[in-house]
Amino acid sequence: MTAGSKDRLELVALESRVDELIKAVESLATENEALRSQQASLTAERAALIEKTEQARSRVEAMIARLKAMETRS
Repeated sequence: MTAGSKDRLELVALESRVDELIKAVESLATENEALRSQQASLTAERAALIEKTEQARSRVEAMIARLKAMETRS
């Protein structure tokens, strides 16, 4: 094997490795984008659930206050 052919094989191997790394980066970028989208969706869902919980808490507290008021009038 000559020095030139050895260099050529090393270059081909390096090109192959660079191609693999490019594919890995593209795959990770796609996955990262999907995860960011999912995080945004879950954050919005969490905020909506917190709001519903607060509304329910307010209604229950109002009912308790009305019941106590009715109890003291009796």
